Amino acid sequence: MNFEEWRHNTRAWLFHFIGNETRAYDEYVIAYRHNPTAEAARSLGAIQAKQDHYPEAAHWFEEAVRLDPENAETWFNLGFVREHSGKLHESIEAFREAVRLKPIIDRAWYGMGMAYAQLGDHAEAVKALEESCKLQPLNAEGRYQLGMACFHSGDMKRTRAAIVELKNMDSKRANKLIKDTGTHEFDDLITELPF
Repeated sequence: MNFEEWRHNTRAWLFHFIGNETRAYDEYVIAYRHNPTAEAARSLGAIQAKQDHYPEAAHWFEEAVRLDPENAETWFNLGFVREHSGKLHESIEAFREAVRLKPIIDRAWYGMGMAYAQLGDHAEAVKALEESCKLQPLNAEGRYQLGMACFHSGDMKRTRAAIVELKNMDSKRANKLIKDTGTHEFDDLITELPF
């Protein structure tokens, strides 16, 4: 690392630390020009994503994975910003690479499932969301989304099982899942809540 790169990285970190994202971004860009590193690209992508500038964030995360293609977390971040940019097929590719490199990234499985669901491929959404739920068995939102994917894929038996699993951890959320299916098939699973 040369001195100029170090100086701008240090300034970027300090600006980031005190909450001045604009100045941090500018310093990271200068540091990146001195020496294009995956770490600087990830920092630039993170700042852009935090400000909901998803296409710009995708650019920087693409740079980061080009420079460090074995970093599963960076592939996840790329999938996340691509999904938020509406690039669902591309987000699935990035999430898939993240879980190939590190199969225990539950949020990459979740993101993949949500992208498949948005595309209407509910069978693939079920597969990905099941993996997410295996890794995070107490994630009520994951169970809810799994139940919806099962329902939309036409698997009523698995939908019922997802409702029962969710009911054991969050009855209110299970009731919402039952309601959101828009059918009375699962009314026997409704929990009467005191509030």
